[in-house]
Amino acid sequence: MDLQVAERMKNYEEGIFQLLDEKKEEVEKKGKKVYNLSVGTPDFKPAQHIMDAVVEASGKPENYKYSLKEIPELVQAVIERYEKRYQVALKPTELTAVYGSQEGIAHIGLSLCNPGDVVLVPDPGYPIFSIGPSLAMAKIVTYPLLKENHYLPDLKGMDEEIRKKAKFMIVSYPLNPICKIAPDSFYEELIPWAKENNIIIVHDNAYSDIIYDGHVGKSILAFDGAKDICVEFYSLSKSFNYTGARMGFLVGNEFLVQNFKKLRSQIDYGAFLPVQYGAVAALTGPDDMVKAQCAEYQRRRDALCGGLRSIGWEIEDSEGTMFAWAKIPKRYKDDVAFVMELLEKSGVLCTPGSSFGELGKGHVRFALTMPVEMIQEAVKAIKESGILS
Repeated sequence: MDLQVAERMKNYEEGIFQLLDEKKEEVEKKGKKVYNLSVGTPDFKPAQHIMDAVVEASGKPENYKYSLKEIPELVQAVIERYEKRYQVALKPTELTAVYGSQEGIAHIGLSLCNPGDVVLVPDPGYPIFSIGPSLAMAKIVTYPLLKENHYLPDLKGMDEEIRKKAKFMIVSYPLNPICKIAPDSFYEELIPWAKENNIIIVHDNAYSDIIYDGHVGKSILAFDGAKDICVEFYSLSKSFNYTGARMGFLVGNEFLVQNFKKLRSQIDYGAFLPVQYGAVAALTGPDDMVKAQCAEYQRRRDALCGGLRSIGWEIEDSEGTMFAWAKIPKRYKDDVAFVMELLEKSGVLCTPGSSFGELGKGHVRFALTMPVEMIQEAVKAIKESGILS
C-alpha cells in the first residue's frame, strides 16, 4: 500500500533538538559530563502560590468539564496585569486565551491569511514564526536583522512590492535567538509605517520580563496608535515558569482578537480550568519572584558571555531573553558541525544558529538554564577542550 501524506511535510525535517538530544545521549554513554545549554526550558520552579492555586482547583470535580471560555477572574487578571505592568488599558473583548505563544502563532495565520498572502518574518527568528503562516499556505518573506542596522528591520528600505502584498508582519523584541532589544523609536516608526502600508503587526512579547542592564520590557500596545493595527501574544511560560501548563493570551485590536477567537472556537474547548486558576494566581500575585529571576538570569548572562570573552571567544552580551547568541570561532564554517564537535570535546551543548534561519548560519545559541557555578564549569570545559585554539 502506498500511503500518501501532505506535500508540506517535505519541508519539515527532523527537529534539531531531537538530533541534539540523541548526540547528547551518545556523549553521556561515554562517561562525559554534559552541560545542556540548548533547549530553553526554565530550570526555575513556579512560585508556590501558583502551584497551590492549581492544586486547589484540581481537587474540585466541577473543574474537569469543558471550560469553553476564560473564567471572569482570568479576564480581569489580564486586564489588571496590562494596566499595572505596561500602562495599557484593555477591554474584555480585546483579549483571548491561547495555549502559549507557540500555539497562538501557529494558528493566527489561519485567521488572517488567504493562500499566497505574504507574511513578513525575521531572519534570524524563532522557527514557529515561519511555520505558523506556512500552515495557512502564506508566502513567507524574511526581513534581515543585521548588526549594521542594530538588528532592526529596515522599514524604509523594504521592497515596495513586498510591502503592498504583505498581510501581516511578525515582530518580537527582545528576540529569540539574537537576544537584542528595540528602542522606543523603533515602535514609534513601525506603527505608522504599518498603517501606511496596511500591514497587521503581530508582536510576540514572550520575554519582556527578562531584560537586562536596567532596561524595561514594554508592550507594543503602549505606543500611540498600536491598537489600530497590532495584536500581541503574551505568555506566562518564561516569566512565571508556567511552561507545561500552556497558558498565554492574544491581546490588542478588538476585531483581530475576536476574529482569532472565532477560529479557535472551531478547534478548541478552552484551557483546563485549574490551569486558568493558576494563571490568575500568577497574574495577580507579587512580582518579587519575576524580578529576582530576571536578576539571576543576568548573573548567568554575565557568567557565560563574560566567561567566554575571557577565554578568547568574542560574544556580545545578551540584552534580553533567557539566551545568548554568538558567532562560532573564525576557523569554523559550519555551525552544526561546530556544535557537534564542541559537545564531543567539552561536553557543552548549544543550538546551531542555522536552526533559526539563513542569517543564523555561523552562529550558536546558548540557553541560560543552569546555575552560575555550572555555567562557569562549562566555560572552563570549553577552555580546556582546546576548541578555541
